[in-house]
Amino acid sequence: MTAEAMAADTGAGAPGADGRPLRIALLSYKGNPFCGGQGVYVRHLSRELARLGHTVEVIGAQPYPVLDEGVPLTELASLDLYRQPDPFRTPKRDEFRDWIDALEVATMWTGGFPEPLTFSLRARRHLAARAGEFDVIHDNQTLGYGLLGELGAPLVTTIHHPITVDRRLDLAAAGSRRRRASVRRWYGFTRMQGRVARRLPSVLTVSGSSKQEITDHLGVPAGRIDVVHIGADTELFSPDPAVPEIAGRIVTTSSADVPLKGLVFLIEALAKLRTEHPDAHLVVVGRRAEEGPVAQAIERFGLEDAVEFVKGISDAELVDLIRSAQIACVPSLYEGFSLPAAEAMATGTPLVATTGGAIPEVAGADGVSCLAVPPGDAGALAAALGWLAGDPELRARLGTAGRARVLSRFTWAKAAQGTAELYRAAIAARPARDRGSPAFTARGGPS
Repeated sequence: MTAEAMAADTGAGAPGADGRPLRIALLSYKGNPFCGGQGVYVRHLSRELARLGHTVEVIGAQPYPVLDEGVPLTELASLDLYRQPDPFRTPKRDEFRDWIDALEVATMWTGGFPEPLTFSLRARRHLAARAGEFDVIHDNQTLGYGLLGELGAPLVTTIHHPITVDRRLDLAAAGSRRRRASVRRWYGFTRMQGRVARRLPSVLTVSGSSKQEITDHLGVPAGRIDVVHIGADTELFSPDPAVPEIAGRIVTTSSADVPLKGLVFLIEALAKLRTEHPDAHLVVVGRRAEEGPVAQAIERFGLEDAVEFVKGISDAELVDLIRSAQIACVPSLYEGFSLPAAEAMATGTPLVATTGGAIPEVAGADGVSCLAVPPGDAGALAAALGWLAGDPELRARLGTAGRARVLSRFTWAKAAQGTAELYRAAIAARPARDRGSPAFTARGGPS
């Protein structure tokens, strides 16, 4: 049964059950558009939901998301304890506003990451003051205790992938007992996220791989999880023959100090590749780490002049960078979806990618729309890069097939349509007594 049919069958009188536009609160505890996928998700999903005629208000904390015209942002400020250039700072006394601020600082002082919990508490307070203004609340992976219980509207939660996967990989990469203890403390919030996830009525995720991980790691029943693929902005990420291809250029998106991204294996593969293709060089969209495994690998292989890091570039600059590359690469050990893969394919740039997590769902079959290699295998990565670098006809064929795959499966318009159907299903499933409660009808809310 479709979401619309469920609404007609079980939710007569529910807001949006007849196809009317919805009033959506989209929560984002962290919305950096240049690092990670959460900010990208919020920006593009909110824009496409608005294009469908819905009213979307993003409620977020620092770093605030960049939104397109027509989508308002309500700033729900944290203390921003991890901002540059003074991360892990101690706020001044006059910065403290209430007990949630004190909790945020205390958790940071003890080595934990407080933002999912403290944002959820601030969001709950904010939503209570605005009861009845929204038809549905969409949480983007906060999974904090504050979002349990009655919020005045049904809750839909996106889990891109369980952060327990990051925790496992970071623990495996930790080189000492002290470092492992620090990693465990930092990821202490994942216990809360698991408890919250198991109590959620509606979970949305971005791939079949992530759905399985959410069931395995968080214990959420598969029947409560729906998959809505996300995608690329195919108008922005598109081919442009006017952008010259730079010989030997490989581009990837990665934070150097995140083991999950597998950048250290790509550095090793680049060293192997340059023995046969000396013009091969790597441009990394992300922050350079001055120390750690990636920095050590660059120094060990003498690649200081062959690896460049860029960050904070505009969308237009990013697209042209990908267009200029002979090859795009996703070397990740695991991805819940892989926006970089979809975006590179949308530009027509041929892709080499691992089979970690959901990447095969996005990149497609080996030799058809990409070249696929096992995660963590620098030798296989070097071989695939070398094969593609030496075969312009293969590059052209994979680039064309990759863009066609994205256009047919992974666009933000399709993502918004699927998400809106889940909103209507969540509204229809809400008990009639709750839809008519004062918390739901206050301030002009529908009844």
